[in-house]
Amino acid sequence: MRKSINFNLLALQNNNITITEGLVSHRRTSMMKEPALSLINDHLGQYPTPSNLSYAWEFGFLAAICLIVQIATGIFLAMHYTPHVDYAFISVEHIMRDVDGGFLLRYMHANGASMFFIVVYAHLLRGLYYGSYKKPREVVWIFGVIILLLMIITAFIGYVLPWGQMSFWGATVITSLASAIPVVGNDITVWLWGGFSVDNATLNRFFSLHYLMPFVIAGATIVHIAALHQYGSNNPLGTYAGVDKISFHPYFYVKALQAAVFFIAFFATFVFYDPNLLGHPDNYIPANPMSTPAHIVPEWYFLVVYAILRSIPNKLAGVGAIGLVFVCLLALPFISTATQRSSNFRPLYSIFFWFLVADAFLLGYIGGCPVEEPYVIIGQLASLYFFAFFLIILPGFGHLESALLHDDENK
Repeated sequence: MRKSINFNLLALQNNNITITEGLVSHRRTSMMKEPALSLINDHLGQYPTPSNLSYAWEFGFLAAICLIVQIATGIFLAMHYTPHVDYAFISVEHIMRDVDGGFLLRYMHANGASMFFIVVYAHLLRGLYYGSYKKPREVVWIFGVIILLLMIITAFIGYVLPWGQMSFWGATVITSLASAIPVVGNDITVWLWGGFSVDNATLNRFFSLHYLMPFVIAGATIVHIAALHQYGSNNPLGTYAGVDKISFHPYFYVKALQAAVFFIAFFATFVFYDPNLLGHPDNYIPANPMSTPAHIVPEWYFLVVYAILRSIPNKLAGVGAIGLVFVCLLALPFISTATQRSSNFRPLYSIFFWFLVADAFLLGYIGGCPVEEPYVIIGQLASLYFFAFFLIILPGFGHLESALLHDDENK
């Protein structure tokens, strides 16, 4: 009788433990169903991800890290910066010399812009190689190009803020391009300047916009990710992966962390060992409207577009060419005629793709060279190939590949 009672008590205790564990598990599950946590869980933790994604798919995650770093460091730098032509350069030197950790904030922000463009350009080339712009992800690609355009605007107006020689003259040259627009060009230029030259009003409005734009980029990034998760990620094979998906956590979470560790080490190498490598020495000279630098060049991440601009002798045509660069990128999902997504299965096209990558590096080099021969003719030929790739080669090879496949089927 006593053994039976002990057995019943033990069974009741075990049942209570099971019920308690079930309640705890239910509470944890219910917590993940809360509005904020469920959103994070659905789009990060339990997001269905193609199982064959490579490290090339981690550049988007690294771009998000860069955006967070830029916003955080930018907020602290703004606390000590003075947007006035008489004090801007001095305030930057004050941050570097007098503010505790100010040099680190400034070098992280300045080099962070370069890191941001490195990972975004790699992200764009990965999408171009694997056909991530094709249906049904057209909106994802279009918002990605919009984010790139917003980044370029933000980086340009941010480069003006230190108010060094290259900041001032770079702003003068780039904003003057608006004067090439017929009829309203001069009015737009004066409106951009806030006067009749790049001056205090220009610096003030550029500072205000530079503080605002990263939050606009963050909003566009959320839309970009939401559009991506609507249809799911592409994969290296470019095939439908609806039945071969695993949750993002823990598999790709660990993979993303590993990529982040290597990227942070790469980032830190520039910040701590050679923080001025990607900058221009003339920007450590205070802006002087009476002294023009011998060679005006923008930051390295603008050099491709700058080389295309300089390769055309007509000012208006050069501005139109810059616009055509972004039109080509935006129209890419609609001008592509290929039935295959991934370039892994398009050997001829992949050769021309790598020629495009080499062409971009060549344009970047030409953009930093003086406007003289042979750099002018090389820049013109490289610009011609750049546009030929998007307007002729990319749609043409789609038709050629379809014709070859059709012939093989008939045989």
